[in-house]
Amino acid sequence: MELEIIKIFTALLVLVNPLGAIPIFISLTPNASQSERKSIAKTTATAVAVVMVVFALVGDALLKFLGISIGSFQVGGGMLLMLIAISLMNAKSSPTKTTKQEREEAEAKTNIAVVPMAIPLMTGPGTMSTVIIYASAAHGWLQMLALIISGLLVAAACYVTLVMATPISRVLGQTGINIVNRVMGMILAALSIEIIVDGIYRLFPQLTR
Repeated sequence: MELEIIKIFTALLVLVNPLGAIPIFISLTPNASQSERKSIAKTTATAVAVVMVVFALVGDALLKFLGISIGSFQVGGGMLLMLIAISLMNAKSSPTKTTKQEREEAEAKTNIAVVPMAIPLMTGPGTMSTVIIYASAAHGWLQMLALIISGLLVAAACYVTLVMATPISRVLGQTGINIVNRVMGMILAALSIEIIVDGIYRLFPQLTR
């Protein structure tokens, strides 16, 4: 179970990418006090946790309701993750998370914790798809528990990162954050290929591994 948690945690952490959210978080809270930023970070992390737990619990049922096979969803979700990985490796924000219009609209909001910070910046379509894929592929309650624990750990990492956003930004700078994003992009690209390949084998079981 420990290895399972580490693998899932790594995948979700790369997708949520709290470090990549630091510049946007700082730009959306220029006049906020430290206590206000802590409150926003707490709400954001809570929303991230809720989204992951909800999709973990209802993801498989949702696919069955829509009549979508897990294999098809894995291939589609893996392609989406590859697009996000390419954006990360190019040190660009992925359009599947937030668009320029959404960020401009967020600047006028008084409460940015849930939208756009938690959704769609941190838990966008890629994160939701990955949670559903892992939930649908889970065998038994232990693997499901590993997924939920991983989601909660990622939410905790989001809280710590946002609370420490200013000092982290000073230490890393935009160049440091870009380097981390590129490394995360490479990891995510490898994970996306793994998901796509597993989906293809599910769609075509006659293929041999």
